Amino acid sequence: MNHVKTYHSMELTTEDGPLIIEGHIPSAKLEDYEFHNDLTAFRPPKEQHNALIGIAKLTEGRVIIARFEHTIVGYVTYLYPDPLERWSEGRLDFLIELGAIEVAPQFRGSSVGKSLLQVSMMDSFMENYVIITTEYYWHWDLKGTKMSVWDYRKMMEKMMNAGGLVYFATDEPEICSHPANCLMARIGSHVDQQKIGAFDRLRFKNRFMY
Repeated sequence: MNHVKTYHSMELTTEDGPLIIEGHIPSAKLEDYEFHNDLTAFRPPKEQHNALIGIAKLTEGRVIIARFEHTIVGYVTYLYPDPLERWSEGRLDFLIELGAIEVAPQFRGSSVGKSLLQVSMMDSFMENYVIITTEYYWHWDLKGTKMSVWDYRKMMEKMMNAGGLVYFATDEPEICSHPANCLMARIGSHVDQQKIGAFDRLRFKNRFMY
């Protein structure tokens, strides 16, 4: 598949000032921006900044950012699933994963996450993909937000819905290991029934649950 990437942006008003939500951002541009020190959900800030630069270099990789002046304060990434995960089986070139979404605590509560997803879907080429995200409660900032696991799950679902991702059932063991975990997906309007069937076969390996 020829992964076409186009640039889109919007301005979002927050209490701290306007944010620019933009992407896909190429790797060279990401290198020029500063990276907020509180973006630590997945790895230390400098390492995560480098990870975004690496994702942007991938053929299928996409990075959409929230930027306050010259500093990245939020981001969402899309890339092929990890080779060790079920979702990479069959090397389906139309299936990409929302790999990470994060917003610096200072800018939470201003719909930054929703806006990142909305700008992501402004690119019409996204209609060629099945986009998945796997939500695991142990990745959630329950301590920082002081939310229950179920309230956080509702918040995540609502945010993902803004990008058109909805709940899908699966028998994948890690997702099934806790009832708050879930698989969410968006099936693009250009994805045909044969591809949807291939996605369904990944979702369910136990034919009695199909």
